[in-house]
Amino acid sequence: MIWTEIETHISQVTGEKFSSSQRRSVSGGCINQGYAVADGKRSFFVKLNQASQTAMFEAEAQALQQILDTNTIRVPRPLCWGSAGDSSYLVLEWLEMGSGDSKSWEQMGRNLAAMHKATSSQGFGWHMNNTIGSTPQINTWTCNWAEFYTKHRLGYQFQLARRRGGRFPQAEELLAAIPELLEARNPLPSLVHGDLWGGNAGFSIQGEPVIFDPATYFGDREVDIAMTELFGGFPAAFYHGYNQVFPLDEGYQKRKNLYNLYHILNHFNLFGGGYESQANSMIVRILRATS
Repeated sequence: MIWTEIETHISQVTGEKFSSSQRRSVSGGCINQGYAVADGKRSFFVKLNQASQTAMFEAEAQALQQILDTNTIRVPRPLCWGSAGDSSYLVLEWLEMGSGDSKSWEQMGRNLAAMHKATSSQGFGWHMNNTIGSTPQINTWTCNWAEFYTKHRLGYQFQLARRRGGRFPQAEELLAAIPELLEARNPLPSLVHGDLWGGNAGFSIQGEPVIFDPATYFGDREVDIAMTELFGGFPAAFYHGYNQVFPLDEGYQKRKNLYNLYHILNHFNLFGGGYESQANSMIVRILRATS
């Protein structure tokens, strides 16, 4: 049984026998089942998916650990992952979540800015591929940011979208324009969360900023800030805190649509619907900026 396997694995990695006396369903994100499990003394957060998704959970665990190792911003500590029968699982530290005030949001901005100062000497990418939602995310190491973003972010999403029947008449024109659009941009490869919208950020009951469900890689730090603005935006205190520690560079307002197009294309690939027309409208606006 899956739960017996999970409890045995928790016992092994913690060195203390764990047998859950309480188990309740909680939100596990858009694509996973989530559970809170407890034995009366300790609690853990467990994500479940199909057995084929073990690699996805391994990548998430490694991303969380890498963020933890920067000692900059709180994430749930990963304990273990694996598969049993037809299911895969990921076990994380259980964090009691609360709400944040303006001071908490400002601290989240400062903490994220500190995380973005973690860089890689290997360039842009990551040591393994991972996922953005359930979409594969290609992280092949690349020296040039414009090349990486063209090939492994927008180019790959356009490929997937065409297979879904999406029509993007100006896709090739846009891809050809990216070197010009990013001509003045020579960013350091920053450790980024990769999927930083409001649903993947929150606060502990003590008000400590927490981020979770990462799609981590080393990229232009502006991709994280751009995404925080995509679905309603974070409070002003967040951006104030961020700019105190790592001020955004000139031209960010022009680049953010290009960076957010990645997520709109991904939403089309995941959900279809009106995201196709939204992506095409964004493409028109981005290309207009080059003329």
